[in-house]
Amino acid sequence: MAHTVARSAIKAMIEQGARAEPEEACGLLLGTPERIEAAIPTRNVHPTPRTHFEIDPVALIAAHKAERSGAQRIAGYWHSHPTGSTEPSATDRMNASGDGKVWAIVGAGMVTFWRDTPQGFVLLSTRIDAG
Repeated sequence: MAHTVARSAIKAMIEQGARAEPEEACGLLLGTPERIEAAIPTRNVHPTPRTHFEIDPVALIAAHKAERSGAQRIAGYWHSHPTGSTEPSATDRMNASGDGKVWAIVGAGMVTFWRDTPQGFVLLSTRIDAG
């Protein structure tokens, strides 16, 4: 599976991930399942943010409301792994819903993109554009 990601979205995730270290950063991916236009940071509200993430439900609800009003769609979610791995962790796999959304994982200055399928995460081939 291939998809396109705006360079600005990748830059935003890497920068936010670095700022949050040693805690995990997280946020929303906006666009379509085939094209990520933006990566929006949210607060990580998990009680143990050094090893887990939970997107702030207030931000998630606000994004859903904005989507219903014509704003960009929530195409997926992103978070960082301060230890550097850009593969889904055992916790990521356990918490995945198989809803087809895109997950981006940031680590060591890199980002990988995964599709959350009912069968598990599938690594996406990614094309970066100037956006």
